[in-house]
Amino acid sequence: MAEQGVLLQLVTFQLSDELYGIDIMDVKEIVPSKEIRSIPNAPSYVEGLFNLRGEIIPIINLHKRFHLRKATLDDEENLLSGFIIIEVEKMKLGVIIDRVERVIAIDQSEIQPPPQMLTGIGAEYIQGVANQNSAYLIILDIRKLFSAKELQKIEEIRR
Repeated sequence: MAEQGVLLQLVTFQLSDELYGIDIMDVKEIVPSKEIRSIPNAPSYVEGLFNLRGEIIPIINLHKRFHLRKATLDDEENLLSGFIIIEVEKMKLGVIIDRVERVIAIDQSEIQPPPQMLTGIGAEYIQGVANQNSAYLIILDIRKLFSAKELQKIEEIRR
């Protein structure tokens, strides 16, 4: 899929029973779970708004977006849950994660094209998959998670 020797750095996290990764260049920061202000008439996957140092950030629930169940975590693992702040089309969004894992580097030659259907998330949202310690790492393409119309609706809610 890509040339050998080119490393891709990914922030990895658990969502439901799967391990996901996002290009580290798309991640602005990771914050622990905080109080979210709900918004009436928002799309079901928009959990609400979060104030991050004076900046209002919409919080997206990928569990609802992709019909995934929340992971069962113990108290110690819950300390690793929170939001990953990403930037899509110059708009910051927070994505709820079950548990942050770590930053890893993967050779792009190890990334395979996504299968047509993977645990409820369509292949159109996936950049690729990589084998990681007898499990699959699903690499999300954050630019394809939301249509232009959805981003416009989220931006209207943010204001």
